[in-house]
Amino acid sequence: MKRIALAILAFVATLYLWNASWLASAPENPRIRLIAHRGVHQTFDRTNIDANTCTAKRILPPAHDFIENTIPSMRAAFEAGAGVVEIDVHPTTDGKFAVIHDWTLDCRTDGKGVTRDHDMALLKTLDVGYGYTADGGKTYPLRGRGVGMLPPLDEVLATFPEGRFLINYKSREEREGDMLADLLAKHPEWRERVWGVYGGDEPTARAVSLIDDLKGMGAAAMKECLIRYLALGWSGYVPDACRKTYVMVPLNFAWAVWGWPDRFHARMASVGSEIILIGPYSKGDPGTAGIDTIEDLARVPESFDGYIWTNRIEVIGPALQSRRQESTSKDSV
Repeated sequence: MKRIALAILAFVATLYLWNASWLASAPENPRIRLIAHRGVHQTFDRTNIDANTCTAKRILPPAHDFIENTIPSMRAAFEAGAGVVEIDVHPTTDGKFAVIHDWTLDCRTDGKGVTRDHDMALLKTLDVGYGYTADGGKTYPLRGRGVGMLPPLDEVLATFPEGRFLINYKSREEREGDMLADLLAKHPEWRERVWGVYGGDEPTARAVSLIDDLKGMGAAAMKECLIRYLALGWSGYVPDACRKTYVMVPLNFAWAVWGWPDRFHARMASVGSEIILIGPYSKGDPGTAGIDTIEDLARVPESFDGYIWTNRIEVIGPALQSRRQESTSKDSV
């Protein structure tokens, strides 16, 4: 029994040391970069939401006039410190990509029907601020302020020569991967502006296969990566689903990821992947939570070298800048 106990103890000690972050080399010059989800946008109550919830009908009292997925909201996000802006796309009947989140137009615009069943000319006439309300429909503070502001993807890429975008496919139609590849083939100067793709597995995989050095993360692959790594990462093994991609890690479960943060970073970097730290995972919430409060930002390790996903870039961007300045001041003392 004593030998068995010693063997178990030795195994546990080896397992711990093999995954100990403090024994791994910290990244040189670690740098946090920010992904602004939908640009600067109206936040909403996430209580009991599901995939069909019209979030425009439950926004919090507006603190600004920006509307998600519009040129002004993207510009404001970059100005607030975003390194990447996440945008949503749907194909149109005339071969464009419309930048809008919803599958249908009825929630947040004055249009009707499935978004992809319309051409870009019609979509450009809509008011994308039409449906927003914070008081159950008594008032609509953004109505009339979003007329003509639904942009096509080519307009977005042309507007921001220094911008980087993460494109979210809202469907599983493979053809959308071909559409993006064709667009970038016609405009190679826009290639560097597409930082990555994610969402539907089929269009994501298709785009990655057609566009050189493009990283993508399909919905199924994202889950497979994290689940397999949690099961096998203790050995140092990095699953195929975690290679040459972006790996999303929820803030409240980061402690459970083998080697978090420095050894985990080293393992992902060794296979060409980058880490995106997202907000706390909550069961039943179909959306993507972000690092949206100063308290959550404070939980991000100083040595973290990767991306932070936020729904409040206007809050987190300046806060991160202050944190950097404080760190620089301490280092110079």
